[in-house]
Amino acid sequence: MKRIHVAAAVIRGADGRILIAKRADTQHQGGLWEFPGGKVEGSETVREALVRELQEELAISVIKAQPLIQVQHDYPDKHVLLDVWEVSEFSGEPHGAEGQPLAWVSARQLSEYEFPQANQPIVAAARLPEQYLITPQDLSASELLNGIHRAVSQGAGLLQLRAPAMFDPEYRTLALDAIGLCAGRAQVMLKGPLEWLSDFPAAGWHLTSKQLTELAGGERPIQASRWLAASCHSLAELEMAAQLGVDFVTLSPLAATQTHPEAQPLGWTLCEQWIKQTNLPVFLLGGVGPDDAAQARKMGAQGVAGIRAFWPVAL
Repeated sequence: MKRIHVAAAVIRGADGRILIAKRADTQHQGGLWEFPGGKVEGSETVREALVRELQEELAISVIKAQPLIQVQHDYPDKHVLLDVWEVSEFSGEPHGAEGQPLAWVSARQLSEYEFPQANQPIVAAARLPEQYLITPQDLSASELLNGIHRAVSQGAGLLQLRAPAMFDPEYRTLALDAIGLCAGRAQVMLKGPLEWLSDFPAAGWHLTSKQLTELAGGERPIQASRWLAASCHSLAELEMAAQLGVDFVTLSPLAATQTHPEAQPLGWTLCEQWIKQTNLPVFLLGGVGPDDAAQARKMGAQGVAGIRAFWPVAL
């Protein structure tokens, strides 16, 4: 069955809200919400198709757009490749030129709408920032909380509380403080035994590669309303993460790092090849900084993750 190439857009308004459209009942996956776009025709580039489709569907002209994620999905009756771009600037006032209902919704509200199955990774990507902050090792609880407060005040929207040297009770207390500090401003991802899941309902969970392997072939250990991520270092682990139903992953190490000097770097080329083989939002980790986010996005990654280059206090 031929795979249909579709250009789709996550369109952000000046207030950060995202534009979604409702599919006609007579269409494939009719009655569900979607991100606007349409088929890539003939020799069109994806950007050209996106510009044309958004003009036809919404009567807007794209000014600024960049790749966000590619998703391949096989329905029983149709195989699709969704080439999704994020449109951050446009001219014109969007309206349903084909009579389709539209809605402007916040990133958090996206999960309240029913989308086709192929759109689920896009919903995750649209809700995630392009930077993922991981807390440093060997800092005191007060130093970590002060750093987290500063990072969130500077706009950090996603952070992982990583403190492997702490005793369990100390980490659990710190986790509660961090979650309270970030409430309503940033998403906290915790690490630790899965038995702790029910103790921190406001937190997401970041699986180690060991936990991911142990869970392989089983069911997702956390409800869909909570974020689930995983650390991946190989294509096999990316496939395990997708099968488990995680929402996003880190892929590392991209380059040599101070924290794991013994690890063999994957490099940009191999990471790009692997990203094209997964439907998950991928944060590149290891030897990267905030300035690498643009290059990561161009090759299909969600963005970049890190410790030293992202921590707001000199280490």
